[in-house]
Amino acid sequence: MAAPLLGVIFLLPSCESDPDSPGKEFMPDMYRSPAIEAYVDYGEIRGRENKELKSKLSARQTPKYTIPFVGTDEVLVKMMMPNRYKAGMAWRESHGLYGWDLSEESEYEMTRNNTVNPYTMTTENADRILSEGKTLYTSMCMHCHGEKGDGNGPMIQSGAYGDLGVVPAYKSLDTLSEGKIFHSIYYGKGYMGAHGSLLNKKEIWTLVHYVRQFQFDDYGKEEEVVEEDSEELGEATESLETEEGDTK
Repeated sequence: MAAPLLGVIFLLPSCESDPDSPGKEFMPDMYRSPAIEAYVDYGEIRGRENKELKSKLSARQTPKYTIPFVGTDEVLVKMMMPNRYKAGMAWRESHGLYGWDLSEESEYEMTRNNTVNPYTMTTENADRILSEGKTLYTSMCMHCHGEKGDGNGPMIQSGAYGDLGVVPAYKSLDTLSEGKIFHSIYYGKGYMGAHGSLLNKKEIWTLVHYVRQFQFDDYGKEEEVVEEDSEELGEATESLETEEGDTK
């Protein structure tokens, strides 16, 4: 008799009138993390409203100069360091960069001398980098810039942006430095939004490589040409030395 009675005592508290309720949670921290989750609206959970939390942000920017741990590779670590040249304070309103580390004035023009992509492309990794770049470009850029980088993507063709929907072809921007292209993607430029919160720096530098192949037909193949030329030169030199040896 005691056992059924104890069972009823334990089961009754778990009963709820709400058909969607799982019942009494004896260990709620086992079901839901006690830590704040970035994209949970704590102002209203399961129909219970908390007005004090409705006006408070749970998703926040990381502290200034915080960098992700990316391992111990020196080149990659340097690539992920905070940007030296930043967008101006006007980008807070124009591109929604509230809470970002910005300068008083835009430092875009200071990147004109940044002509070297820190994500070095070689004959061994060129195909892989351009393949990764194509994947990123397809998901992040193609809807406006177009599959061929001609500025005629589906969003532009649809007329969704009206008279503002004018995107220059990459071919016409071939004088831009690598630094300017990176800066434009990271912070946004004109009507293009910032991608610094969507892509990490290595991914953006990958996109810079991919944009370059729209601007220069032989981009990603130059090293191969140099290598082939070097081999041909070496063979010619070896042949010449052999001939000279025979004449002696």
